[in-house]
Amino acid sequence: MRNPDNIREVEKLGPDMMGFIFYPHSMRFVSVIPAYLPRTAMRVGVFVNEDSQTILSTASRFSLRYLQLHGNESPALCRELLSGNYGIIKAFPVKDRQDVERTKRYEGLCDYYLFDTSSSSIGGSGKQFDWKLLEDYEGSTPFILSGGIGVEDAERIRELSFPLMAGIDLNSRFEISPAMKDTGKLKTFINIFRNNE
Repeated sequence: MRNPDNIREVEKLGPDMMGFIFYPHSMRFVSVIPAYLPRTAMRVGVFVNEDSQTILSTASRFSLRYLQLHGNESPALCRELLSGNYGIIKAFPVKDRQDVERTKRYEGLCDYYLFDTSSSSIGGSGKQFDWKLLEDYEGSTPFILSGGIGVEDAERIRELSFPLMAGIDLNSRFEISPAMKDTGKLKTFINIFRNNE
């Protein structure tokens, strides 16, 4: 998110969190503070292989609540960032069972994991991975499901029986253009998922 009017409209739909991309190579990169930032939705900053000083400086400027680490960040960096009183979300690209098992090194260092589709590039592929792989998840850290989720998936996700699934990441398939969300699609998904259709 980065357009102030779009941020305001999306926030009215009642999402728990709203993401801001601080990866300079992304088409969704936020280079300046938008004229409006969410007040009820928690602000999540997405970083890729940044150093702790850059992450914490940006987090302070944007009054972030969560730091989402979407690169090859180490458990040591997660431990260091925890001291800043921010929630930590560590993203893991998934293509097989071994990718799910990689989370074990991060137990106790993150508030949430985010399972995304493995891709040759950093960032969203707009495709889904095999969600059945998460049946092998044996960790104790709650996770967020990501990767190519669209409006048509709302009912199926409601029926998933993953006890530790804490949220869903809605991104590329809800965009009109990079960083500009389609509020109509978001509203439809949220209503179905929360059973308010």
